Amino acid sequence: MSVKSCEKLEKSKVALTIEVGAEEFEAAINKAYLKMRGKMNIPGFRPGKAPRKIIEGMYGAEVFYEEAVNIVLPEAYEAAVKEQELDVVGYPEVELEDCSKNGVTFKCTVAVYPEVKLGQYKGLEAPKAEVKVMAADVNARLKEMADRNSRLVSVERAVKKGDTANINFEGFDNGVAFEGGKGDNFDLEIGSGSFVPGFEDQLIGMKVGAEKDIDITFPENYTPELAGKPVVFHVKVNEVKAKEVPAIDDEFAKDVSEFDTLKELKADMKKKMTEERKVAAQQAFEDALMKKVADGIEAEIPDAMVNAQAERMLEGFKQQLASQGIPFEQYLQMTGMTNEAFLAQAHEPALDQVKMDLAVEAIVKAEGLEASDEDVENEMKNIAEKYGMDLESVKKYLPADQVKEQVIREKVIKVVADAGVAVAPVEEKKEEEKAE
Repeated sequence: MSVKSCEKLEKSKVALTIEVGAEEFEAAINKAYLKMRGKMNIPGFRPGKAPRKIIEGMYGAEVFYEEAVNIVLPEAYEAAVKEQELDVVGYPEVELEDCSKNGVTFKCTVAVYPEVKLGQYKGLEAPKAEVKVMAADVNARLKEMADRNSRLVSVERAVKKGDTANINFEGFDNGVAFEGGKGDNFDLEIGSGSFVPGFEDQLIGMKVGAEKDIDITFPENYTPELAGKPVVFHVKVNEVKAKEVPAIDDEFAKDVSEFDTLKELKADMKKKMTEERKVAAQQAFEDALMKKVADGIEAEIPDAMVNAQAERMLEGFKQQLASQGIPFEQYLQMTGMTNEAFLAQAHEPALDQVKMDLAVEAIVKAEGLEASDEDVENEMKNIAEKYGMDLESVKKYLPADQVKEQVIREKVIKVVADAGVAVAPVEEKKEEEKAE
């Protein structure tokens, strides 16, 4: 094998012209013969026993060339990439230029990891919100906690929004009950949006024991059998239950926390909320800085990198759906999407992610950043503590290389954030201007 030329093309592509000599190609032809002879029926010979010369005499000298090219190409391509020290991305496009008993010449066009020119990554400005937790914020959080600790109690009145109605229902399409449209003793929270639009609102005002027919038109993006169809649901209300929210006082504090008084609970809640908002503000600050860094790089990004990232996003989304018990094909059917449309929508976020990855890698090189074994060990300990796992379990299920990559990425963010300049968000600046 020899590389006749290595030509750099636009968008970080390289065209390799590779030549395989007569001797090497002859060996590949013989391998092709040994592989294919058993599938050829030659008069006078048992399957697999016909000599190569006989087969070539019947079908032509080129009968084994295509398979021989398939045999010789991968190894020759890999050797050429190694010789030229190319960091390839994706698979090559192959064009056969010449093929004869004297050898093979083919051109491989392949994307390579792009050259990246870093822009400014230190001293960048980004908005950072001032952290404030007001009494109203704490009270709102307490109200959420009280709602979570509420209980349902039966009431002797008509259904209101926010109530939970226990109902029997059955749906009919032109007088015929349809599959999946029936339920008995079903608890439905009115206003939750759990049922078809319009269904829950029509239960408001019904009392226990009341029955009525509800007219509903299914959405166009519903299951094909019912999409866009007008149907009738016969509904009976069995019970009306209202949410009983506990009073927010010292007794409530004792029930939901380790504190004896509401004052202590509020103080602890304010402290935790302040810390949460500080973390969120820092995260948003870092994200904004890194976005500027990524947007500031100069690189000819090959389409192969973006397409591969979009595919990874698609696979991640499929796994997310699977964890919720939703097959991807069902999702496509429900939303009217296609695989191709999803990938097209993922193109822009995929490009952004590729830019970010390239920027991170460029800073790693510029700063000489590394992750020691001790760094990786400490990060695994942090993960174990955060998720309440033992360290050995974390090591078993989380690859060290993945943790190492995350540690280095965090070091990159620290370099950028430590040198970053926090400014007031636009909204805050406007408020200050009004005050003046």
